[in-house]
Amino acid sequence: MATYGQVARLAGMPGQARLVGYALSSLHDRVPVPWHRVVNAEGRISPRSGGSQADAVQRLRLESEGVNFDERGRIPLDRFQWQPANSEESSPSFLALRDV
Repeated sequence: MATYGQVARLAGMPGQARLVGYALSSLHDRVPVPWHRVVNAEGRISPRSGGSQADAVQRLRLESEGVNFDERGRIPLDRFQWQPANSEESSPSFLALRDV
């Protein structure tokens, strides 16, 4: 799991966490991007607007993958957050994703 800010930094757009959120929210259902694995900096699922059930779906998907939430609805990032190796951040496969 990663935070919106972490994804933004890895994409070469530090400080653009909201942009990552907007991009993920615009994905179509059949796009094979694991959007449910991105949470806010507090380890919480960000609430959706417009009556969307995506936040409930996100929690169910994460729980089915073994992710635990505390009593305040937070995920312990120290346990579940993805920590890329420095070499992964500059790998050709990662850089190719930036242009998608």
